[in-house]
Amino acid sequence: MSNANMPKLPARRALIAAIAAFALPGVALAQEPIKIGEMNSYKIFAAFLEPYKKGMELAVDEINAAGGVLGRKIEIVSRDDNGQPADAVRVAEELLTREKAAFLIGTFPSNVGLAVASFAKERKVLFIAAEPLTDKIVWDQGNRYTFRLRASTYMQTAMLVPEATKRPHKRWAIVYPNYEYGQAATAAFKQLIKQKQPDAEFVVEQATPLGRIEAGPVADAIAAARPDAIFSSLFGADLAKFVREGTTRGIFKGVDVFNLLGGEPEYLDPLKDEAPQGWVVTGYPWQDIATPEHAKFRNAYQAKFHDYPRLGSVVGYSVVHSAAAAIRKAGSLDSEKLVAAMKGLMHSTPFGNITYRPQDNQSTMGAYVGKIGLRDGKGVMVDWHYADGAAYLPSDAEVAKIRPAE
Repeated sequence: MSNANMPKLPARRALIAAIAAFALPGVALAQEPIKIGEMNSYKIFAAFLEPYKKGMELAVDEINAAGGVLGRKIEIVSRDDNGQPADAVRVAEELLTREKAAFLIGTFPSNVGLAVASFAKERKVLFIAAEPLTDKIVWDQGNRYTFRLRASTYMQTAMLVPEATKRPHKRWAIVYPNYEYGQAATAAFKQLIKQKQPDAEFVVEQATPLGRIEAGPVADAIAAARPDAIFSSLFGADLAKFVREGTTRGIFKGVDVFNLLGGEPEYLDPLKDEAPQGWVVTGYPWQDIATPEHAKFRNAYQAKFHDYPRLGSVVGYSVVHSAAAAIRKAGSLDSEKLVAAMKGLMHSTPFGNITYRPQDNQSTMGAYVGKIGLRDGKGVMVDWHYADGAAYLPSDAEVAKIRPAE
């Protein structure tokens, strides 16, 4: 070939590079992102999960900007599970087989989380349950492949009990969404209250269909029972309807109310100045947390999204960092090595350091406990404190009784 017919030097170099890449597929493969499969009920629980998705995005940006993990970027491949266990299992299979995800994270409703946990056990693949609060996912139905990030139903209920027993409430009303989470919260509350106040009575119990509460009749039934205090695990639109109908009927006057999740901005914000002042709640006082970890997260979140974080933002951000920390510690994408890495895994979150306990795969992430107040026409948490999750978990001996052997 004459010099005239030879490719020019830059073109020749590009051609050689392309041939080399084709001839060495392992080199190209090493640069592909690590895919993490994520499923959630985005259409049904948008108030929580839209901020959650933003939290995940922020975490991915941070991790990839710092060089990724194992020399590769990470990529979250998400699917909507429609809040249905069968759909969640179907998309979990799709994420593993079609998308080639290394492992699974996510889910919101407790029944969906339990279905995916069972699937993960069957497929022997790591699943980090971000949000479902059911106690069963790490205890009664726990398995070696499933880990849970958020403080559970039992843990958050236990955080409210010291506040609930500061006064001698004898007559209790209970209202809850009638599915796994609400049922578990009610059972835990009854058990824990009876331990502290054996003479406590549960004078009325209202189990409402999730997302379809008839708040007027529920409020009327509670009023007729004349309770001293109310324990509620309602959230979302059900909580807003209950607050409005109960306030209209005056059932909260002179009655102390304790509500799981009621201080989360996702559920406080829609109420605006109707937020029920004085209720004792678990939640997220994002405006006032001044720890270095939280300030760094909040500032980065606001800079990226021009919005303030919700609790979902913290959960999405933290579950991605859990996933990255597990890969980093395992040094591999092998399922068994990832599971081993998750046992005792510690990493930083906006709420401080957390550890995934090896005895039950539950993280020690805590929650904020305080009262609802009003500020600038909006509901906020006041008089709050952080309850460290490690202080509200059962002992090793108790776990051994309730968790199946691996």
